[in-house]
Amino acid sequence: MDTELWSLLKSGGVAMWIIAGCSVLAIAVGLERLIALWRYGEKAKALADAVTRALYRGDVDDARAHAERASSPASEIFLAAIVPTGPGRSPPSDEKLSAAVERQRQEANLKMRQNLWILGTIGAIAPFVGLFGTVVGIMRAFHQMAATGQGGFTVVAAGISEALITTAGGIAVAIEAVVIYNFLNIRVQKITLQLKLLAEEYLEIVKELPARRGAGTAEGA
Repeated sequence: MDTELWSLLKSGGVAMWIIAGCSVLAIAVGLERLIALWRYGEKAKALADAVTRALYRGDVDDARAHAERASSPASEIFLAAIVPTGPGRSPPSDEKLSAAVERQRQEANLKMRQNLWILGTIGAIAPFVGLFGTVVGIMRAFHQMAATGQGGFTVVAAGISEALITTAGGIAVAIEAVVIYNFLNIRVQKITLQLKLLAEEYLEIVKELPARRGAGTAEGA
């Protein structure tokens, strides 16, 4: 098997090596994103519950500690809504609080989509790299035919068959990259929706905390 693979790489020329590199890169990016997104939603939900319980107890320091030591990448979303209050310091308005949380949520979405562009790029260019290798291989086969002065399909058949390997390899790698990209993209979309609902629910809870209601009543008086 290893001998056959090595033979394919050699017969495909430089283009085949580029295609093989793209395949390895697509798998590496896919694994990295899969690990990064592993249990993302579950960790965010557990963190939201822990922070909310601490805030309901009135323990802002404990809520902040939960968010700071959490393994969830979404911890910044919850930290944005934990604003210390005290004598002479009024809590931020609901609009500012919502804007801060939304800003962090958008940053979390960008981080989740990190490196996905590589998969899209590989899926788009791999077939063209394979086609380029095929064209170069066919040109080489015909050049050899002209140099030897011999004609006929049998003379160029071996060279053309080897050249077509790059086209097949390019299409295979493109399919691989597109499948990984679509899988991860759907996963990110699902987590993004979960995170949006979680952030909205969390904001509603924070805005209804006794401390904030008391501060609002005092300001109104």
